[in-house]
Amino acid sequence: MLRGSSEFPAERLAPRAARQQTSRKVPLEAPVAIEYNGIGYAVMMATPTDLTDFGVGFSLSERIIESASEAEDVEVAEVENGWLLKVRIAERRHAPMIERVRVRVSESSCGLCGLENLLQIARPLPTLPAPQYLADDAIFRALDRLADHQPLNKATGGAHAAAFCDNAGSILVVREDVGRHCALDKLIGALALDGMSTHPGFFLVSSRCSYELVEKTVLAGCTSLVSISTATSLAVERANSAGLRLIALARPDSALCLAN
Repeated sequence: MLRGSSEFPAERLAPRAARQQTSRKVPLEAPVAIEYNGIGYAVMMATPTDLTDFGVGFSLSERIIESASEAEDVEVAEVENGWLLKVRIAERRHAPMIERVRVRVSESSCGLCGLENLLQIARPLPTLPAPQYLADDAIFRALDRLADHQPLNKATGGAHAAAFCDNAGSILVVREDVGRHCALDKLIGALALDGMSTHPGFFLVSSRCSYELVEKTVLAGCTSLVSISTATSLAVERANSAGLRLIALARPDSALCLAN
């Protein structure tokens, strides 16, 4: 069985044809609970593969930690209703984590807390160094090869990919997940744990580009993000504010540079 998938019986329907019994692989989706130093933080829906990468990447994207070394241990456990990531973070990161927990808990609370959460969304991003030259051919070369690095999507047709590519368009690292945010967090975690720099190079995602993907990319220090689908208005605004080169609607024959 392919990691990250499960097979179910199915009936094939077709116009003017009898139903046929068959089976189908589908991507796994499961609740993944994340706790820091024994304190519950979030439950994410994700494909339960590469969960150590996910735990580290999610922690970096949430600004719980500033480097992979501050995630001192990640324990992955399968529990009755899903998966549990027990992340032990450095003591110096404990107080900022508690503050983030407080803000997250307030999300369904009073109006003042709502205003505080709006400010959290608009938190300033670091300013990236100027992106290095990225040839158009490199983008299209990576696009052409991405499918070869997506075994889960090839088997199920339902998984996103996030790839790190060098400036020549060679794909260096790929992670897949049923969720686009989780795929990118897994990639960021994998790169951080391996000590790989994200500059020079670019991220390539097989999805629409929301502001969250822009923020995760900027916080990972990558200066260029390419998405196969469109980008949202807030994604473009956040990319411009941080100096991120944002290329969207990247297809085999064209792409659109929306920022820098």
